Amino acid sequence: MTKVKICGLRRPEDAQLAVELGAWALGMIMWPASPRYCEPQRAADLADAHRRKAEIAGVFVDQKVEDVVNLTNEIGLSIVQLHGNEGQQYCELIAQRTGARVVKAFRVKDRSIQADLGKFWDVDFHLLDTFKAGIPGGTGEAFDWRIISSRQTLTSRGVQVPVILSGGLNAENVAEAIEVVHPFAVDVASGVESEPGVKDAEKMRAFFDAVRSVPVEAEEAEPLTGVNEEVLTLRFFREEAAQKKAEEERAAKFAEKRAFIEARRAEEKAEREAAAEAGEEAAAEDAAQPVGEDAAQPVGVKSRPPKK
Repeated sequence: MTKVKICGLRRPEDAQLAVELGAWALGMIMWPASPRYCEPQRAADLADAHRRKAEIAGVFVDQKVEDVVNLTNEIGLSIVQLHGNEGQQYCELIAQRTGARVVKAFRVKDRSIQADLGKFWDVDFHLLDTFKAGIPGGTGEAFDWRIISSRQTLTSRGVQVPVILSGGLNAENVAEAIEVVHPFAVDVASGVESEPGVKDAEKMRAFFDAVRSVPVEAEEAEPLTGVNEEVLTLRFFREEAAQKKAEEERAAKFAEKRAFIEARRAEEKAEREAAAEAGEEAAAEDAAQPVGEDAAQPVGVKSRPPKK
């Protein structure tokens, strides 16, 4: 069966069904402007639940390198899909800094796309979507598949890059698309949805049935990037970081409490010392008062002369 990537996932039940139906990759949109945007924590939960069963892909559009790297590590992505105007050097940098496989998406308008494909030799996959002005992807419209009729695209350096076919695919046309293009994989989002980000179970089942209806040459199964030990440890690192942060917060609270107690003790000591000093001063004043005949007489009282 041609591999299937279900994209635009947000709900656990949709991801679970995709895996049960045999999805090769689960895609989450990490571009905030998309109606299918998947928050990082939600994406991390989906990734943790299915990493051993499917590739975990994150879709980005012209975002900062640091943001892509941080989210890839935070979520534990095994595939980074770049769907904007990112250049070859950008793709190389993402691959180097994340260790994830890189998908470069192209919006197909006409045969001139071949020249663009040829410039990106050092990526793992070429994803072909439909061109629509002002929209980076997810148009729900198909392009002329005859423009690309090969399982792999040939770059300017003679490197063959596997093709992932996208753009307006659904249960009604995906079989024909596979027969024309012979792609490595097909990618679908709106074609199996009831609304953006909400998959329709019956449409998903119908889509997989249609893909299975097209026989493909037997291939040696490739191991999932998602079961690589290095990727799996990303969850451990997240948990370790969370534990370390909690310990630091507890230590900070303890230090704050200790500082308060010490400050209070210092205040009490100062108060006792002040009280003791005041007591000493009062005693000194009492000691300085005259006694006996030299003592001051009360006002209005005359002293009696001594008796003869």
